[in-house]
Amino acid sequence: MTANVSLEERLVAVEAAIAQLQQQVTPQATDCWAQITGSFKDEPAFEAVLTYGRAIRQGDESLLAMPDEE
Repeated sequence: MTANVSLEERLVAVEAAIAQLQQQVTPQATDCWAQITGSFKDEPAFEAVLTYGRAIRQGDESLLAMPDEE
């Protein structure tokens, strides 16, 4: 910095740089569900997971006793 720059000008420059860095670092508010929606659509075990979850919610735990298909 040059000696001719006033303290106020330097402070303004530092504050602007800090604001810019905060925007880069601060995570933007996002809908976390939107980020993962559809990410498992091609996963072969996904349908099985949905089936197990549905059965558990409906009180049918007989699916849990079945051996895993591998």
